[in-house]
Amino acid sequence: MGRPRAADYDAKRDAILAKAAGLFARQGYNGASLADIAVACGVSKALLYHYCASKEDLLDAIIAQHLADLLTAVRAADDDGAPADARLGKLARALLEAYRDADVTHKIQINELDRLPPDKQARLKDMERELVAMFAAPIAALEPSLARRPEILKPLVMSLFGMLNWHYLWFKPGKGLSREAYADMAAGLIVEGARKLGAARPDQASARARAPGARPPKRS
Repeated sequence: MGRPRAADYDAKRDAILAKAAGLFARQGYNGASLADIAVACGVSKALLYHYCASKEDLLDAIIAQHLADLLTAVRAADDDGAPADARLGKLARALLEAYRDADVTHKIQINELDRLPPDKQARLKDMERELVAMFAAPIAALEPSLARRPEILKPLVMSLFGMLNWHYLWFKPGKGLSREAYADMAAGLIVEGARKLGAARPDQASARARAPGARPPKRS
């Protein structure tokens, strides 16, 4: 029979994940060793192995927790009975709020996920796809034709994510738009673009997307 875990095991592991995330964000996954992480945490390397099997295990846990937090926040905000534009705005605000104080883990998700082996990548990418699908639903509902036109729907969905995902690079609290105002603006741009592209015939929408100097379709 194995030794029971200490009552503070989860809290200590969370602290280790936070320290590891900081190192991965500053030094890159390849640039930070388990020895570096042990020093940052103020523990021995041997004790570190009590909380994680490997550096890979730490990276997987950091990204998985980040995505789980995003999914929890977005699920809580989703209202499939609301008008599509209002529903999308709520999702955008929830996602951007969930990014608050998560710049480090968000950066790791974007930059380091492909360091993991295929099986772990697949599980995390399934979580990413679930998140994307939650935003695709209200965008598709804005115009009936969009659900049948993935060549337009996908760029719209991924454009919204592009606007929200890179927000952390330039946003300064207390300067300019608030998080909520920016989320509303980004969602509003997608709503207007979706309605215009959805109302156009498929050949017209494709021509607009290809036209020199034309604004690319919004992606979420």
